[in-house]
Amino acid sequence: MSTVGSGAGGAAGSGAGGAAGSGAALTIGVDVGGTSIRAAVVDADGQVLDTAQSPTPRSSPALEDALDRTVRELVARHPIGAVGLAVAGFVSRDRTVVRFAPHLPWTNAPVADDLAARLGLPVALEHDANAAAWAERRFGAATGSGNVVTVAVGTGIGAALLVDGELYRGSNGVAPELGHLQVVPDGRLCACGKRGCWERYCSGTALVETAIELLAADPAGSTVLAADVARDPGSLTGRRIAGAARDGDPVALRTMAEFARWLGLGLAIVADVFDPELVVIAGGVASSSGLFLDDARDHYARALTGSGHRPLARIRTTQLGEAAAMVGAADLARTLLV
Repeated sequence: MSTVGSGAGGAAGSGAGGAAGSGAALTIGVDVGGTSIRAAVVDADGQVLDTAQSPTPRSSPALEDALDRTVRELVARHPIGAVGLAVAGFVSRDRTVVRFAPHLPWTNAPVADDLAARLGLPVALEHDANAAAWAERRFGAATGSGNVVTVAVGTGIGAALLVDGELYRGSNGVAPELGHLQVVPDGRLCACGKRGCWERYCSGTALVETAIELLAADPAGSTVLAADVARDPGSLTGRRIAGAARDGDPVALRTMAEFARWLGLGLAIVADVFDPELVVIAGGVASSSGLFLDDARDHYARALTGSGHRPLARIRTTQLGEAAAMVGAADLARTLLV
């Protein structure tokens, strides 16, 4: 499991109102995403008892200050034994350092130790998709399944692989980075520096870019989304597009159809490599699964190598919703108290 950040006062319960360490202590899980920091107090059964949230700052010092404030807001209200961070980026094999994060300002940053020193509490660090996958295996959609791929679709795509119920991290702790598989040579520019990554066509950010492209090609195709873009180009979001699709907006529906196509095609590639029994779709976009999941399953089934001659992986959405990464990070942090 995750390694404790060992800053000053790092023993459980010695700082910021923490409780004496025990396996049943409350822990905090923090999902550090490209858009927001979301934190939750979680008990030993995976139940969320309290939450706090703040925007994700763009600079490293500001981000660390925001994490400190957000965690302390919850520590002030509950006896906390440890903190778990779920981060959208490459995490070192010992899970103390964020090596690289396409949507965060950290590079080779000793995040676990730094936050432990600030809080006086042990800190566990994990990739956000790994944390979500762990939560679904322990408490949600993947309970009882051994070989599982979790695809967390939000600002980008995070992914996790469980083999025989255990997280697989690869030789250097960064596997599997499925969101940055190149699906379109010389395609859309990605924050990772490459072009044509899967997440550039299948994510909340991709929904916006696809909608803008469709509106440019057919300005009269959507009075609703066109008015949004004309009023404030930055106001268009994946949630707004999903809402317009539910209302029958033509461009929004075409945008969701493109998203479903890319999700299905990407999952076919993933299944060709890993042959999982189950795929769990997590992340913020999963809340709109009624708009795309059936179509994505169809695209997946048609694109899978040997389709019709092999079992198809079950494709389910998260049972824990947007809380999955927080719950998983908190549960992994609990191992520091045993």
